[in-house]
Amino acid sequence: MASLALLSVSNKAGLIDLAKSLVEEFGFDLISSGGTAKALKDAGLPVAKVADYTGSPEILGGRVKTLHPRIHGGILARRDIPEHLTDLENNQIRPIDLVVVNLYPFAETIAKSGVTLAEAVEQIDIGGPAMLRAASKNFANLTVLCDPNQYNEYLQELRKMAIHL
Repeated sequence: MASLALLSVSNKAGLIDLAKSLVEEFGFDLISSGGTAKALKDAGLPVAKVADYTGSPEILGGRVKTLHPRIHGGILARRDIPEHLTDLENNQIRPIDLVVVNLYPFAETIAKSGVTLAEAVEQIDIGGPAMLRAASKNFANLTVLCDPNQYNEYLQELRKMAIHL
């Protein structure tokens, strides 16, 4: 089975190049949320929307997208614990091998002149920090990237590993 990457980023710098390498060089399947999925599709990359993967639509105006057992189960499952693998199988959850997420630009938003409280509140990210924390908790089983400056180094490491296989 192909490796699975979840991409959900506010800062889309380097996103297309990363995703293209993941798919074309390493055979990853991609799942992605909202604007990230649109950017990937527009670039001609194969991507499943999180809502299609989970079977649950984005709700509350996009406030709830990635907060779903199929996402967090795939991130948190330890592959050395048979019960975790059984839970994944029983719930049709694929383990997620790579989480690429960066947070909504809250600081930039509130620094703008005239920003309203409602605009600021909508830039308080919930799903992003949850995915970062979950992926960090399960660092032994997956990789998490939260800054576009990490993309090239990650791809270089994948290439080195591929040479040694």
